[in-house]
Amino acid sequence: MRPAELDRLTVAEAADRYVELVRAKTLTGGLSAATAEVYARDVATLVALAGERAVLDDLTGEDVDAILLAFARKPDGRGGRAGQGPPGDRRQSPSSQARFRRSISALFKHAALAGWVQINPMTQSTVTAKERGGLRPQRRALTREQAQGLIGAARTLPQEQPEEGKRRDQRMELRDAVIVLLLSTMGPRVSELVRANVEDFFTNDGVRYWRIFGKGGRTRDVPLPDDVARVLQVYLEQGRPEVADKALLLSWRGRRLARGDVQAVIDRVQRRVDPDQRRSVTPHGLRHTTATHLLADAVDMDAVRRVLGHSDLSTLGRYRDELPGELEVAMRAHPLLRGKPGR
Repeated sequence: MRPAELDRLTVAEAADRYVELVRAKTLTGGLSAATAEVYARDVATLVALAGERAVLDDLTGEDVDAILLAFARKPDGRGGRAGQGPPGDRRQSPSSQARFRRSISALFKHAALAGWVQINPMTQSTVTAKERGGLRPQRRALTREQAQGLIGAARTLPQEQPEEGKRRDQRMELRDAVIVLLLSTMGPRVSELVRANVEDFFTNDGVRYWRIFGKGGRTRDVPLPDDVARVLQVYLEQGRPEVADKALLLSWRGRRLARGDVQAVIDRVQRRVDPDQRRSVTPHGLRHTTATHLLADAVDMDAVRRVLGHSDLSTLGRYRDELPGELEVAMRAHPLLRGKPGR
């Protein structure tokens, strides 16, 4: 439970207060003016990447990872050394990434002491400047072929023959299929998935919805793709243990799944994917996958924002990965060149 004294500042409000304190240190000689301006610039970048209306205490380690990745990919806009790409298209150097990380680490350290956050999210961050692209491969989006391979494997799970010696009540293939399909097509946070209850899924005008309880007490009703809704219904009727617990996802012993259990399910389904399509991925990587492919398919940005549960469109950039050949496909299907000339 959030402590009563916690000050739920937005990222922009926290940044303004922090920068004021940093600049005040220049008056006492505790900090040089040049260093203070570097902190101020990095904090302003944090606001732009996180979204100024986001609540600072709602940011998680996963959010910090995404922010560090987005910063690493930002063009530095300066000359740079040879071999780093043409001017204006060079990514941030490792030293710039390390500096940015130090700047926002200092902000979050102060925020924890000031009561702006319960937990310093930097302690849960996994990204380092030396990692390729700033983010572990397992947390980046799957390509279309890799995602389709994983989804295909999940769809075939209910038809698999039971393992020898496994009792009927120990079979969890339907549950595993539901987990992979929900993560791959709807991109929920893993905390939202394991927190889901059966009663959160409802039908309205023939469409199955999931009422997702997200960060900051916000809820969103997201329609399920038809294929996913069908597998969910079969799971509820035939695969879910009949116990009093209202959790959607249960172990065969009837206990609500934990976050770590979800990763084990993904890994188990991945072993059924053709090796040419297989790539290890985390639940957060599947969230990246949902955002990346919806946006690449020209789905309305606001609709994608609502699916993922973000309050600000600017946040989408943190969950958008580049896809091989994407620019080539976009230019081949240029909207101004469709149809015959003069018609």
